[in-house]
Amino acid sequence: MTIFKLLRVHQYVKNFFILFPLFFAAKFQEVELLQSVGLAFLCFSLGASSIYILNDYLDREADRLHPTKCKRPIASGKISPAMALLIAILCVTSAVSGMYFIDLNAFYALLGYLVLNLFYSVKLKHIPIVDISCIAIGFVIRLLVGANAGQVPLSHWILIMTFLLALFLGLAKRRDDVLLYERSQTKARKAIEGYNLEFLGSTMMVMSSVTIVSYLLYCVSPEIRSKPGRENLYVTTFFVVVGIMRYMQLTFVFEASGSPTRLLLKDRFLQVVIFLWLATFGWIIY
Repeated sequence: MTIFKLLRVHQYVKNFFILFPLFFAAKFQEVELLQSVGLAFLCFSLGASSIYILNDYLDREADRLHPTKCKRPIASGKISPAMALLIAILCVTSAVSGMYFIDLNAFYALLGYLVLNLFYSVKLKHIPIVDISCIAIGFVIRLLVGANAGQVPLSHWILIMTFLLALFLGLAKRRDDVLLYERSQTKARKAIEGYNLEFLGSTMMVMSSVTIVSYLLYCVSPEIRSKPGRENLYVTTFFVVVGIMRYMQLTFVFEASGSPTRLLLKDRFLQVVIFLWLATFGWIIY
């Protein structure tokens, strides 16, 4: 449906990071906490949708020139700009008011996310490196929302890994933008003027390496190994390495990294690897 495309419901996959603090804390089976985090997931998703709509509203003229973005509801004319803004206001109002009653710190985190993305939509997305850094910070905020809504501690290693992984995915997406520009001279965004394939490729290599090392350090850290049954958690590094290798293959070999979310929803290899990682990790800690 057009309204789902406007809200970008498929992008809600990113918001599953909100559930991670509860999962890592081995409290996923506690119904009351799970309900609280689930409601936070819903509120955050509505808030994110308001940002997506605002982005589409501001980029509607540029999107009409893009080979795929021209099909978005506002750019294609299926939804009027005025109606889109009204829907965005309803989404953000529901999100903020709902999160306020769930947890005050999660409420502040959501406000921070909305303010950051407001600046991102207006200015920051046009600044190379700053643009993908904002996206990565957004993933860290998701973790903070989940940790506060679920009342669970959050390891600094998880924050670091999430930030690095999000940077890696953001670089892959920018690489797709650069490829599009080189092939069709269609500039998806102004920020690509500060990127080229060599820079993006080498930076992705660095980010992937540091992410893997950070994950391994998390698995063997004293805070993890001191908990009963978690001394073998390092074996799950195998799935992290294979998953990152697969994503790099999709990026460099098949050149299909334009939308990380759609890639995750379509690529069976990635889905199997993530499932096996979740299953193995969950089996060990639970």
